[in-house]
Amino acid sequence: MKLTLKIWRQEDANAKGRFETYNIDGIEGDMSFLEMLDVLNDGLVREGKEPVEFDHDCREGICGTCSLQINGEPHGPDRRITTCQLHMRRFNDGDTIVIEPFRARAFPIVKDLIVDRSAFDRIQQAGGFVSVNTSGNTIDANSTPIEKEKADMSFDAATCIGCGACVAACKNASAMLFTSAKVSQFALLPQGEVEASERVMHMVDQMDKEGFGNCTNTGACEIECPKGISLENIARMNREYLSASVAE
Repeated sequence: MKLTLKIWRQEDANAKGRFETYNIDGIEGDMSFLEMLDVLNDGLVREGKEPVEFDHDCREGICGTCSLQINGEPHGPDRRITTCQLHMRRFNDGDTIVIEPFRARAFPIVKDLIVDRSAFDRIQQAGGFVSVNTSGNTIDANSTPIEKEKADMSFDAATCIGCGACVAACKNASAMLFTSAKVSQFALLPQGEVEASERVMHMVDQMDKEGFGNCTNTGACEIECPKGISLENIARMNREYLSASVAE
């Protein structure tokens, strides 16, 4: 398979970026998108050129670091997958593929296709901790009954991998889906009730401080999310935030 790649190159955060065009041949349909980039970089290194920088780690759809904007879509044309799970059979021989980093003021570019998503870390850190009574004997894991429906919804919210696709898909670069998932995974469980009000207030305030935009209500975030995080979490976070605001 022959492909034309238009890739965003940027030396550092302060440099002016530009698209560079690369022609690549011998790509097999069973290759992952990142393996295709590995082939490109191997060729660039052999030619004495600087390889394209991109983030990756697990390559199993778990860590979320492989976030790329591919032909205008976060993680590419497939649904419910990360970039590392995208295979080249989704493209045709002779295709032109535009590859760029996620675009958001709160995700500054570090180099080439790598962005700094530490804003997500700070939002989670603003959530604080979960109080657990550790005095005396160890508490039995089953001592606090939890409705299965709520447990399932909490686990669903907890599957968010913080890749940032929701931000990249939103025209306002909103982090509402990510933040609401992190709020919901605790708000739905009795163990998270002690700090519930403080948690939602601090996390939403930190999200705003980071420079993320407002929710657009278009639902693009849920569609592009590789884990299918539901918009219901945003509604839940809004209710939690309103309740906490009134309580103050």
